[in-house]
Amino acid sequence: MTTNRKGLLIDLDGTLYHGDTVIEGASAWIEDLQSKQIPYLFVTNNSSRTPQGVADHLTHLGIPASAEQVCTSAMAAAHYIAEQSPTSSVYVIGEDGLKQAVTAHGLQLTEEQPDYVLQGIDRQFTYEKLTKALRLIASGAQFILTNPDLQLPSHDGLLPGAGTIGASIAAATGVEPVVIGKPSAILMEYALERLGLSASDAIVVGDNLLTDIAAGAAAGCVTVLVLSGITTTANMSIHEAKAGVKADIICQNLAEVSSALGFQSLSH
Repeated sequence: MTTNRKGLLIDLDGTLYHGDTVIEGASAWIEDLQSKQIPYLFVTNNSSRTPQGVADHLTHLGIPASAEQVCTSAMAAAHYIAEQSPTSSVYVIGEDGLKQAVTAHGLQLTEEQPDYVLQGIDRQFTYEKLTKALRLIASGAQFILTNPDLQLPSHDGLLPGAGTIGASIAAATGVEPVVIGKPSAILMEYALERLGLSASDAIVVGDNLLTDIAAGAAAGCVTVLVLSGITTTANMSIHEAKAGVKADIICQNLAEVSSALGFQSLSH
C-alpha cells in the first residue's frame, strides 16, 4: 500500500527504542525521513521529560532529534488548559516536564484554589497529594489527566503509570478526568496543529494498538502499527477487540514502514 500523506506522527517507546535501547534501524529510518524532507514529530504520552529532555534521550541513543520536533502529553495538556482559560491556575501532580509546560503556556502554578488539577506521572506521589487532589476537585477544580497509561516499562520490569495515579484520584473523587494523551485524540490534534497538517495529510506510526493506533484513528489519521513493542501478532486480536479499531497498515519493522508508505511520494 502506498499513500500520498504528507507527514508523520511517530511514537517513541516501543517504536524507536525500548527504554535505553534503540530499536534496530530506528536511527537510519529517521535519517531517511530527514533526507527526504518528510515532516514529522515525535509524539509521546510521557509527561515527565521536557521536550529538550526527550530530544537529549533520543540523541543519546543515536537518533537525531531536536526539542522542536517533540510533542508530549504535558505540552498538549498545558495547551488544552490555556485554550480553555488563558489565565487559569493549576495544581500539578507531576514532574518537571509537566510543571515547565504549564508555566511555558502562561498558566499559574498554585496549591490553593486552582481552576484545574493537572496530573501526570509522579514518582513522588503520596497519600497527602491524593488527599489534596480530592479536596480541590470536590471544591470545583477540573481534573485533567496527561495520559492514561497504567503501566510503564523499565529496564528492571513494569512500573505504575500516570493512569494508575489517575485511577486513584478518580476513585476518591468520583470524577473522571479529561484525558489528553493517547488514546485520546487531543494529543494528536495538538501535534497536527504543531506540524501544520490536517488529519487527512498525516500518518500515525506506533507499536501500541490500544494507544497509538486508537488515538490516530480517533483523530482521523492513517495508522501504521509496527510489531516492535506492545502489540504483537499473539495479542493483536485481543487489542483490536479492546480498542475497537484496527491499524490501516501492519509492519514487522520500520524498514517495512518505508516500503509500505512509498516515502518517495511524501515530500511531493
